[in-house]
Amino acid sequence: MDWDLPTSFVIDIQVEASSIDHYAHVNNAEYLRWVERASWAHSRHLGLSLDDYRALDRGMVVHRHELDYLAPAFEGDHLQLATWIIACDGRLTLERRFQLCDVGTRRTLLRAHTRFACIELSSGRPKRMPSRFIEVYGDAVIAD
Repeated sequence: MDWDLPTSFVIDIQVEASSIDHYAHVNNAEYLRWVERASWAHSRHLGLSLDDYRALDRGMVVHRHELDYLAPAFEGDHLQLATWIIACDGRLTLERRFQLCDVGTRRTLLRAHTRFACIELSSGRPKRMPSRFIEVYGDAVIAD
């Protein structure tokens, strides 16, 4: 696949009937679910799971999503969604980019950008990233 950035983390997606809307293509909300799925899969791959978040009483929550829908996907399509961490300030925020491609046509269907903020899970308030987040996410940053 011709990814926008190097060293991508990629998940495979097979478009199911449940993802299709009344226009006979993938519903816009489904793309957002796939972005979330890729984020969690990448975090686990890097060594941070939901259990780690809970043990550290910290979480990265979405502050802003930007999704650019470039072309539709349809039932039965085989897709790949890549993600990259493009920024980690070592204090409060983390940014990811995403690119969704159709494996058959190699066409980019979506580009997205998400900004996350670190919170204390027990209070829901913004808190500095623990050193484990800085180490794991900071080391994974790719130049945008």
